[in-house]
Amino acid sequence: MTSRLATPSLARSGALRVSRRSILKGAAGLAAVSALGAPALAQSRSLKIGSYGGYFENSFKEHVYPKFTEATGIAVESVTQPNSSDWLVTMQNAAQSGTVPADLSLYARDTMIRASRIGGLLAPLQPAAMPKAEGLDPKFLYTADSGLVGVGAMSWFTSMVVNPNVVEAPASWAEFWDPSTYEASLGISKLYNSHFLDIAAATFFDGEATMMSRDGIVAVVEKVAELKGNVGLWWSAESQMEQAMKNEDVIGGIYYHDVAGIMAAEGFPIASIFPKEGNPQDYGSWCLAEGSEKAEEAAAFIDFSSDPATQALMSRMIGTAPLLPQSATDLTDEEFAAVSGTPAITPAYEAYLDMGEFIKETWEKMLAAA
Repeated sequence: MTSRLATPSLARSGALRVSRRSILKGAAGLAAVSALGAPALAQSRSLKIGSYGGYFENSFKEHVYPKFTEATGIAVESVTQPNSSDWLVTMQNAAQSGTVPADLSLYARDTMIRASRIGGLLAPLQPAAMPKAEGLDPKFLYTADSGLVGVGAMSWFTSMVVNPNVVEAPASWAEFWDPSTYEASLGISKLYNSHFLDIAAATFFDGEATMMSRDGIVAVVEKVAELKGNVGLWWSAESQMEQAMKNEDVIGGIYYHDVAGIMAAEGFPIASIFPKEGNPQDYGSWCLAEGSEKAEEAAAFIDFSSDPATQALMSRMIGTAPLLPQSATDLTDEEFAAVSGTPAITPAYEAYLDMGEFIKETWEKMLAAA
């Protein structure tokens, strides 16, 4: 699964959305982390950290890494990594040659699972060395046969969007199936792994569990087929949906929570809604490379990253959603709503890995059918 559920989504959330997020409060973010303290050691230790390039990496270099160094004395060397799938190939080749391009890297959930299945790529982490990670929701801690190998870094949401000038906010995703309101007026991503199957599974079935069998997948795809008459745009690029909402060619659909908020702040008729079933939540994880000699430093950074103050800093400066409840951070209601919401739908990551081709073929046949 290499599109929306892999790291292009994270790259987009760093490079595209943050470049327009002028509403975030930089000074407040820096102040929030100052309480983490001054370094006890000189900068004699170091850590190579991989993150997606462009604005996303630059934001980490400007706002996150310096605070970590200030708090711990550990210097950070930033490594530009491509999306998760390409980085996985890089790390495989590096492992074969005995090199370590980055001690700590960001992996999307599905790529992290693939890496753990391949073996020899991810080193187990020591939970005792990162006590703040215990404050994260357990779903953001990934354990393989070798032990804990991934700790959530940050997340982002795909959400229900509507034109609030035309329709009232739906209470449920099921309302999108109503032709009296939405006939030929929805914008839905045409990619099979863009979360709309997860939405349908959560709305009409047993969610992730239903997606774990071929019969369940077929049932969910058939339910989406009932929606086809209400879809005015099957979009494959973010810009297509953005323009369709701006032009009022569609009055609702599926889009990105953060970008919808930016568009609304710029005066366009769009509202991001969290209906009763929730919206799909994706996330990236910090993973330690097998062969790295920086396990202690990596644990210190993961612990720092898991701190509520750092999670809030990343929300303000990078535009990602925290992996903690709002009450655990100092984010205001406005700041939290700009990047997050509740409840959340968990994508069927294992299904997309194990039955990806079947899901893709079933989905594309549905789209092609008259």
